[in-house]
Amino acid sequence: MSFIDSHCHLNYKGLAEQQQDVLERARAAGVSTMLTISTRESEWDDVIGIAERETDIWATVGIHPHEADSHAHIDTAKLVERAQHPRVVGIGESGLDYYYDHSDRARQQTSFRAHIAAARETGLPIIVHTRDAEEDTAAILREEMEKGAYPGVIHCFTASGAFADIALELGFYISISGIVTFKNARDLQETAARLPIDRLLIETDSPFLAPIPHRGKTGEPAFVADTARFLANLRGIDVMTLAGATSANFHRLFTKTAA
Repeated sequence: MSFIDSHCHLNYKGLAEQQQDVLERARAAGVSTMLTISTRESEWDDVIGIAERETDIWATVGIHPHEADSHAHIDTAKLVERAQHPRVVGIGESGLDYYYDHSDRARQQTSFRAHIAAARETGLPIIVHTRDAEEDTAAILREEMEKGAYPGVIHCFTASGAFADIALELGFYISISGIVTFKNARDLQETAARLPIDRLLIETDSPFLAPIPHRGKTGEPAFVADTARFLANLRGIDVMTLAGATSANFHRLFTKTAA
């Protein structure tokens, strides 16, 4: 039985200082593949370098909505260029974050559309971050899909069941993080229990959001196994079934990993 952590930040403080130990613990926990995500241009070389060194790690290139104001120079062409690297398998993370509003909302939307265009051009999935921005996120995803199809995943899903249905209708995958294990996550648990198993991914978003029983600790990829067990129990299926399905989904979405 093996698990895939579809979203982690191996270059972030808390993991970077003990990177090899973190990777060894993940592998010992049955994690066969990890996708390390970039959030700003200065991280691109780091995440690609990790993926070059480790055969079970892949990377993405993208700009987080928090960083949109300081990355106005990152357009579709720059994303497409860096995405040609053989270890880069996705675009993002990108999207909209109206909870913190660290960047101007119009600039976030412009950056988001540039990332979607890069996903459309490369065929690589966009990794979508959305927080307190369901309406605008759904509108942009729909508008851009009308221009031409593109693959993607809603990462660290915490939105409404209605938004989940929109994402599924558009062909997106939905990734569940350790938040689903939290006692106050009843709405999320209800949604996670009914998502189609062929559109489901699991992630840690480490070093953030460590699941129960690790809550309060620095998150790490090994903990995706705990989220998988909780999610399998929530859905009334064997954890091996969930691990197999989410792993197959990952490789079907991130096609470069299956080549």
